[in-house]
Amino acid sequence: MIHKSYLIEQNFENLRNKIVLFYGENLGLIDEFRNKILKKYKNVLRFSQDEIVKNNDIIFNEINNVSLFDDQKIIFIINVNDKFLNIVKEFQLNRNGNLIYLFSEILEKKSKIRNHFENAKDLDIVPCYKDNEITIRKIISDKLKDYSGLTTQIINRIIENGNLDRSKIINEIDKIKTLFINKKIDIDLLDKLLNLETDNEFENVKDSAINGNNSKTNKLLSTTVFETEKIPLYLNLLNQRLNKLKEVNIVAKNGGLSQAIDKMKPPIFWKDKKNFTDQAHLWSSDKLKIAIAKTYDAEIFIKSNSEINKNLLIKKLLLDICLLANA
Repeated sequence: MIHKSYLIEQNFENLRNKIVLFYGENLGLIDEFRNKILKKYKNVLRFSQDEIVKNNDIIFNEINNVSLFDDQKIIFIINVNDKFLNIVKEFQLNRNGNLIYLFSEILEKKSKIRNHFENAKDLDIVPCYKDNEITIRKIISDKLKDYSGLTTQIINRIIENGNLDRSKIINEIDKIKTLFINKKIDIDLLDKLLNLETDNEFENVKDSAINGNNSKTNKLLSTTVFETEKIPLYLNLLNQRLNKLKEVNIVAKNGGLSQAIDKMKPPIFWKDKKNFTDQAHLWSSDKLKIAIAKTYDAEIFIKSNSEINKNLLIKKLLLDICLLANA
């Protein structure tokens, strides 16, 4: 059963079935749905498709083992594609009352798993298409509706900074909420906030990790000071680069890498083009899926554990990505 994403945003209870697939190019919206589920339920079991395909027992043992403490289990499965279709069919026969949420990226119209979800009455599917300026304006207005001083000029400034990328727009909104605790937006202070350049130090260590430069990454990690309040921004920037590489990887399948990079929107800044091209050569689709999943897990862990050392976590993540680049 197909559901329009904006109706699910308005009321998550519109999802009627216990097995749900979220897919599409709007990764920011998919993240919002994931976070909504995480806020609603305390314990969520997380798996990737590759883990389950290699060993079906890990998921079916969880489904069949009845918990003494919870009536149902909440299960996340990421990076799903057509390889997972037969397992979905088994879920339909035996899920023991558990809630199973599947997450994918772009699924073409001919995708078997997409067609199966669209035509099955006991399954829900939510396509998450790219936002346009109208939906982005509504997001900003809704999330800042309690703030005085919100004008069309300010909304345009946020849109310009976010470039219609929901993840980046949400990050800008979070910065605004952090700065204007009194819920009164000062446009002069806002301009300073939105024009703040990211530390060159983090850009350097981020690029060295993605480039797989072990010695440089280790050296930079020992000297770079990570500001705790900027950790969510660092994760966002890291995730943006990985998703950009994944996007060009997909486009390059229908042509050369150079042509794919030239077609990127927004375009790659000329100063960054050689570095981006080198990274695109280095990272395969499989490695990018793993890296993006690691970044997502780190973000969730940070948001749900206020006591952890965030600096150590971001350093470990960068080291893991550096190792993965060379895998």
